[in-house]
Order: sequence, then C-alpha cells, then structure tokens
Amino acid sequence: MEHVAAEHVRFRGESAIRLRSGEFAATFLPQLGLTGVSLRYREGEYLALPRGLDHLRGGHTGGLPLLAPWANRLSSRQFQLDGVDVDLRDATMPTDSNGLPIHGLLVGQSRWSVDEVSTSAGAARLRASIEIGARDFAFPHRIQVTFTAREPELTVTTAITPIGRNRAPISFGWHPYLKLPGTPRNQWRLRLPARSHAELDELGLPTGGQTEEQAEAEVIGRRRFDDLYKLGRVGRLGFETDEGRGVELRCDASYPYAQVWVPPDQQFGALEPMTAATNALVTGVEQWAEPGDTYIATFSLALT
Repeated sequence: MEHVAAEHVRFRGESAIRLRSGEFAATFLPQLGLTGVSLRYREGEYLALPRGLDHLRGGHTGGLPLLAPWANRLSSRQFQLDGVDVDLRDATMPTDSNGLPIHGLLVGQSRWSVDEVSTSAGAARLRASIEIGARDFAFPHRIQVTFTAREPELTVTTAITPIGRNRAPISFGWHPYLKLPGTPRNQWRLRLPARSHAELDELGLPTGGQTEEQAEAEVIGRRRFDDLYKLGRVGRLGFETDEGRGVELRCDASYPYAQVWVPPDQQFGALEPMTAATNALVTGVEQWAEPGDTYIATFSLALT
C-alpha cells in the first residue's frame, strides 16, 4: 500500500509540516510565511533555498512563498484602486534594487493559522489561513491555502474571501525557486507554451506592448530571463533534462500570467504563476473577489 502521511517535524530547527505520498514529500513552515522549503521526489530535491532560512526571516523570498496581495513589483506605494485610496507608505515590505515595493505583505509572516493536517485516498493535505486587515491593506480579505501532495505532484489551491465591505482585488502569485537534481542549470531545457511576451521598461514594469511567441523547448545555456508572459490556452511551463528529471508548472485559467526568472550565476530558476500582470494594483486589476464570494485559483508542480 502506498505510504501517505502528514507529519509535524523539524526543519533546520523550525517547526514544520511534512506531507508524504509514496516517494514524494513536501515540507512547509507555517510560522515562517507558510513557505514551502522542500520538494523531494525519489531522493532528489527540487526546491532551492539559496540564502537559507535567515533570508526568509528577513522578509525575503526562497523556496515556495506566497506573494500577496500582489506579486512582483508596484510602481508606487500610494495609488487609487476601485475608487479607494491605497497607502502603503508605512507598510513593512521588501523592495527591489530600485526601491519599488515587491512581493506583497506576507513573506516570512508568522500569523498563519493551521486549519487542517490530514490524509485521505492516497493524498496528504495541509490547509492554513491568514487575514489581511484594513490597517495593512485597503481591501481586507482572508486567504486560505491548501497544499495537497499526491505522488509525484503538489497541488496548491488559494482562496480569497473579502472580510469587509470592499471587494478584494486579485493580484497574488507564487514564486517557486526550482532546481533539478544532478544536472547543471545551463543544461536544462526551458519549456514554454505559446504566449504573449510582455514588454517591460527599465524598472521591470509592463509598458503595454507585447509580442506573440510560439511554443518552444530550448536549452538554457547562458541565457537569462526576468520575463513576464500572458499565457494562452495551455498554461504549462517546465524545466527538464535529458536524464529524465523535470518539473512542470501547471496553471488553471485563474493564473493567466507567469513570470520566468533565470538569474545569472545561480543553480535555480523560477516559474511563477500570477493571477494578474505586474503592477496591476496600480494600473487596474482584471479579477475581483466580491463580498460574499470566494475567488479560487489552483496550480500544481509535477515532478519527474
């Protein structure tokens, strides 16, 4: 019988929850941003923590973090959205090299509540939640995340429910730092579907221009990426090797965008599902969670 377990464990001294299904295991730190810190399959590790847990404690990304209430960067800390004034000038958040607020308000946060740790029908599950209040963000809402591990795949379901009178803008994303065991990154193939390639300015913000591109699967080599794509009918991106190792990001229609980040001189790459384009809170979001309703988005990471 396939081994399935949902266990409270320690990870590098931190309280953690590990989900197991057969030869697949996923580990999360609820009190450190609910960050995924390990994805293992057949003894190979597929998540990177390039600067360790201290980097997470400092509010920086690594592993598998949630970026909310926005993903990527914003062009301003003060703007108007849906007729509501948004002021983030006093908020604590990471910034990019240009001083722009990046990756939202939850990276490294300890306020997560664990709602369920369970197993059933060959899968292990962790469900946790957190509230973003009106003092933090002008559109208060509750976020519930469910991780489901079923060999060889991790499914991540994120639910957004407004908790005030205002509807909640949908602009969150996830930022998996991925690696493939046993093969240097320059030998990986980056597999991309047919897509629209967004034009970005020198600050990494969309200009409104875009170029249509066909599906491809090319060796990374010396190429670098920090690119935003609007996905088409097929929302699947991946890294893969000739030796048969691979990770595929599978997005449902609730994630119409993805950022691909392959920085220089590193042994990881990021395939980032996003519910909205970079800077959408400032320029205008396309999707909302209405009062009394819940917006649900799902993606998965499938390992080989």
